[in-house]
Amino acid sequence: MSTENIITIGEAELEIMKVIWRAKEPIGSSEIGKAVESHGWKRTTVATFLARLVEKGAIAAERRGKALYYTPLITAKEYKKSQVKSLISNVFDGSARELVASLFEEKALSDNDIEELKAIFDDKE
Repeated sequence: MSTENIITIGEAELEIMKVIWRAKEPIGSSEIGKAVESHGWKRTTVATFLARLVEKGAIAAERRGKALYYTPLITAKEYKKSQVKSLISNVFDGSARELVASLFEEKALSDNDIEELKAIFDDKE
């Protein structure tokens, strides 16, 4: 799926997606519920999030007996790329340089992060 077509995922839905991405294989709704129980969501709430994600085309549902199992239709990498692209476009007026400058100014980058970024830039040259 191209990053231009990635759907919008809400914060709570993203917590569900993280569980599904980590699973590496189809995962049942009860396992998903257990993985996010620290949020205090009821089974019906988790089911609602899952139904929304299916509607949005982020995951596929497959019935196995009485249980539903879910697999991602987008990768975590695709989602992250689309979100960064959206952030740069909407918040930084299309300037990736402004995004990086903002991270640097806010001291959000460690010395190690900066060294790793330098290495990435050096590899591109």
